[in-house]
Amino acid sequence: MTLPLLALSACAGGNYRPVADAPVRIGPAYSIRGTTYVPAAAPAYDALGYASWYGGESGNHTANGEKFRPGWVTAAHTTLPLPTYVEVTALDSGRRIIVRVNDRGPFARGRLIDLSRGAAEQLGMKAQGHAPVRVRRVEPSEKDRERLRKGKPAASMSRVPERELVRLRAQLAAGGR
Repeated sequence: MTLPLLALSACAGGNYRPVADAPVRIGPAYSIRGTTYVPAAAPAYDALGYASWYGGESGNHTANGEKFRPGWVTAAHTTLPLPTYVEVTALDSGRRIIVRVNDRGPFARGRLIDLSRGAAEQLGMKAQGHAPVRVRRVEPSEKDRERLRKGKPAASMSRVPERELVRLRAQLAAGGR
């Protein structure tokens, strides 16, 4: 009786990895469209670039085997370990959120991170489709981790002061990371 039940659960999408923070996977180097990406631990990751968002892949597997849920606060990154938590700051508004990285991408030139629809909405960038951002690796509280693993946003964060945003925008414009 167990075998038919397992077969049915696989047909119903039961073959997804449970949403968990362990094990953390770095993974081997891989190539997409002629570009090679080398995943790394990167505990001090802090970069400036552009974010886009995605959401039409509902139900697909993420790179770490979880089910992709567009409304959750998740993201895709080319090289960070899976999962990783990052603070994403919208450089146009100063809004900051914590996001759980559980997928690979973006593979579009000039993009630093792909946010789920839920993350893009929370950051306030869904309407524009892409936005300048700062992405920093963080170690959130266990309470925030638990909320994100259940599809809920982490605790709200204060906006970045305008003076800091001006500095970050100038750094991005100068090509700084």
